[in-house]
Amino acid sequence: MMAGLGSVQQKISCVFETKVLNEPSKKRSYQQYNVVATNTVRPAARKDGIATAIATEKLDGTCVFISEFQGKPWLWARLDRKPNKAADKRFKKFQTQQQQGEGDPGPKEKLDVTFHWEVPGNFKEVPEHWIPASGVPIVNGQPQPDANGHIPGWVPVDLKSRQHCWHLTAVDLAHNIGLVLREKTDEGRELQVDLVNLSELMGKTAELIGTHINANPYGIGNKATPLHLMVLHGSVRAAVPRGVHLEEVRAWLEGNERGRVEGLVWHCGPGSLYKLHRHHVNLPWPISDPALSHRPVTVAVDLTTYEVEEDKKSCLWTLSKLNGQTCDSLPAIVGLLDSLSSQS
Repeated sequence: MMAGLGSVQQKISCVFETKVLNEPSKKRSYQQYNVVATNTVRPAARKDGIATAIATEKLDGTCVFISEFQGKPWLWARLDRKPNKAADKRFKKFQTQQQQGEGDPGPKEKLDVTFHWEVPGNFKEVPEHWIPASGVPIVNGQPQPDANGHIPGWVPVDLKSRQHCWHLTAVDLAHNIGLVLREKTDEGRELQVDLVNLSELMGKTAELIGTHINANPYGIGNKATPLHLMVLHGSVRAAVPRGVHLEEVRAWLEGNERGRVEGLVWHCGPGSLYKLHRHHVNLPWPISDPALSHRPVTVAVDLTTYEVEEDKKSCLWTLSKLNGQTCDSLPAIVGLLDSLSSQS
């Protein structure tokens, strides 16, 4: 891992100042306003050293966290604590008024632009072992919501939960191992799927990507052979031009083959993170042929040192059949597996 990489615990701010346009969102169909980037770099980003930050690819998946649970290294799924129906209705009304400028103060009035939450009364119940994400403010013993009205948090994956069934295909919690996709070397573009002991990943966050995650923009696996992999945040570098200039970054995203990514995340020295999504510059996502899908990948999944029983639902077991082999791309893995099946 490169030095200076932060974990993703909470919502990441756009690296540029943003503005709200009175038009439907290109990212969320239910949102009647569009948030776009301006030419101004966020002051906090400048202060945190964005000019020398490490630029990495933003991946389209679901966030996971590796941390201890009941004395063992464990995989945790992202679960934000959200407002209940009544509180959410009040909050959305408040947001609409702020965006439309309703209630603007007169010359001698002072506008209160803070929404007042009652915690935990305004929020839905969460599972027993839920924990707030690192950095969430705690007031009077209660974790506080962010600007979106959510309390970011984590829940340990449940071995019997259908909600976590795809998370569980990428790990073997009985043996403390999991599948990690990462760059094979600091040079070149080849990827590698590694079998990693979860104890080596403690405290790190990752993006779980694959067949049944967010419509699978990277073409990994298929319905007959689902595959899911963890990608540690910050581990896939982006060859974006140095410096952070809106038009240069937009041009790279739009016209460079390596710019066919969901977005960028900059990792600053203090551990702070800043992002830019394609939607911030009015570019579409998902797109055909994303850059990650066209990188060669070696499979390094050797289960011979573990007493792992055959499990056709496990991605670990499936990929172990390809140990030591290289594919032209992530989507090509399934073809190679199908070829092996037809020979047996």
